[in-house]
Amino acid sequence: MHALVTEPAAPFSTHRFDNRFARLPPAFYRRVQPTPLADPYLLGISDDAAALLDLDPATCRSEKFLDLLAGNWLPPGAEPLAMLYAGHQFGTFVPQLGDGRAILLGEIVNQKGERWTLQLKGAGLTPFSRTADGRAVLRSTVREYLCSEAMHALGIPTTRALGIAGSDEPVYRETPETAAVLMRLAPSHVRFGSFEVFYARRQPECIKLLADHVIEAHYPQHAGNPDAYEKFLIDVIEGTARLIAHWQAVGFCHGVMNTDKMSIIGLTIDYGPFGFMEAFNPGHICNHSDDQGRYSYENQPYIGLWNCARLAQALTPLIDAEKCNAALARYEGAYLTAYATHLRAKLGLRESLDGDDALASDLLAMLAEHGTDYTIFFRTLSTFEPDASNAALRDMMVNREAFNAWAERYAARLQAESSNAVERRVRMNCVNPKYVLRNYLAQAFIEKINKNKCLQESDPLLAVLRRPFDEQPEFEVYAAPPPDWAKSISVSCSS
Repeated sequence: MHALVTEPAAPFSTHRFDNRFARLPPAFYRRVQPTPLADPYLLGISDDAAALLDLDPATCRSEKFLDLLAGNWLPPGAEPLAMLYAGHQFGTFVPQLGDGRAILLGEIVNQKGERWTLQLKGAGLTPFSRTADGRAVLRSTVREYLCSEAMHALGIPTTRALGIAGSDEPVYRETPETAAVLMRLAPSHVRFGSFEVFYARRQPECIKLLADHVIEAHYPQHAGNPDAYEKFLIDVIEGTARLIAHWQAVGFCHGVMNTDKMSIIGLTIDYGPFGFMEAFNPGHICNHSDDQGRYSYENQPYIGLWNCARLAQALTPLIDAEKCNAALARYEGAYLTAYATHLRAKLGLRESLDGDDALASDLLAMLAEHGTDYTIFFRTLSTFEPDASNAALRDMMVNREAFNAWAERYAARLQAESSNAVERRVRMNCVNPKYVLRNYLAQAFIEKINKNKCLQESDPLLAVLRRPFDEQPEFEVYAAPPPDWAKSISVSCSS
């Protein structure tokens, strides 16, 4: 575990809390205190995330900060609460969910005027815990820490992870595990389900209050306009479409796209049974609990639209149904435009020409037929030479003739825009990561932490995840295909 430093000033003693969500009426949350974590130890701190809050490294490694991470101390100005929301879980509406193991501490304004809400995940029972224990296990906490760091480095909107406190306190899932608490940051933790709960309760006044809050805080360009609610809905729909297009482009599978896990500001939130695509398979299901494949890789774009439709329905007390439908009709165009842009960039194409969609879709079909590693193939594609054998790429396919035929089309397409090979390779390597958080890498990292009780910021895995587009030849092993033993790894809703 990390050695703690001599006590500096208390965390956030000079920061300004401005807890806008806590100023909403009590109908939106329940006041609750974190449950202290027994004998906590500091597992790790993200200095990059700490910088967002103007925190110096010494403060983050102090006893007082550990107490904050563990839920054993609260800074002046914090107003802890559990947020209320409902949600469609695997397509079935659950009228009340809420933060069952997460506690929102408050909203910090940093020196740049940026606002970050602080949330403890795994901080104990809340009024919304139902039959659960309110705790998070070390395994899932570390996975979220790693993936939020990885997604941020990939340029994908996400919550951020500030730090983890661990404990030997037992937590019971499929087997006994140890507890951990994660502090995560986001401009907002409001979800689609935050609106659904009041639609189900027929409380339009609460829907309006929440919409006004979100617009003022996160879509201020629409505040005060007569069509503010409609414009807000359009922004959420199009932002969600662009987010999922980016997921698809890097082969990311969320695993649990319930409406209570969809951010109203277009962030990736609530990392659980996620996974990055390895052998390309459009029907890939990363969540062992998803028996019907509702949240498979190929279904993610459609589920995004379905979830947006549930949000639109919840906003019908504020927006005419016809306008809601018009807003929803914008999803497909926003998604297809964003996804096509990502695919052209992955192929190294500067221009949009007729036939690009077919070139990309035929390539993806070929990758699926051969089970080719998605990340490795696209990274290697930057080495393509129109007049060369491209053996490294061809050897990833069983049907070499099919690849040769596609390669001829690709070469002709590059020639059509007079592509410069050197410039193209630089561009492609800026969008096709060499390193992603493969499940076997996360599992090995968790086992290391279980042994050492310490998450070192200098760990090679963190280094490569934070620079996913760089070559980093000293860490080449982290770009390798998964070993055979990785096939036995499964992640589920308890992950």
